[in-house]
Amino acid sequence: MKIRPIRTEADHETALRRIESVWGAALGTAEGDELDVLTTLVEAYEREHHPVDLPDPVEAIKFRLDQEGKTYRALIGVIGQRTRVYEVMRGDRPLSLNMIRKLHSKLEIPAEVLIQATRKRPRRVSGSSQHTQIRSRRSVHDSARN
Repeated sequence: MKIRPIRTEADHETALRRIESVWGAALGTAEGDELDVLTTLVEAYEREHHPVDLPDPVEAIKFRLDQEGKTYRALIGVIGQRTRVYEVMRGDRPLSLNMIRKLHSKLEIPAEVLIQATRKRPRRVSGSSQHTQIRSRRSVHDSARN
């Protein structure tokens, strides 16, 4: 067993290939010990060089509901009434501390995922609505000039 620190991407790839070759080795054997050490080194390297962002809270809720075969209706009573649920799921209302606690407890979503701010998704403006907005801006601009 020749184990070296993982300092480069090439070292990382080599370690991953070796992990594949000894995968399933019995505990207490030389290959089992090598597997333990290599996975620890790879995890440390990946944590530093390939960090994974936490998912968006609303996306995490949707994912958990999908896993359990549930719809938004399952959130009624957990985070509020029907309108509150849809406001949260559309991203119009942030999660409160009480909602975070209940979602963590009922759906077992990690609190650190729920605590972060929801990423705002840009709203699409339809063509006719966009045209109306442009005309409105011109009207405001023209009236300011007069």
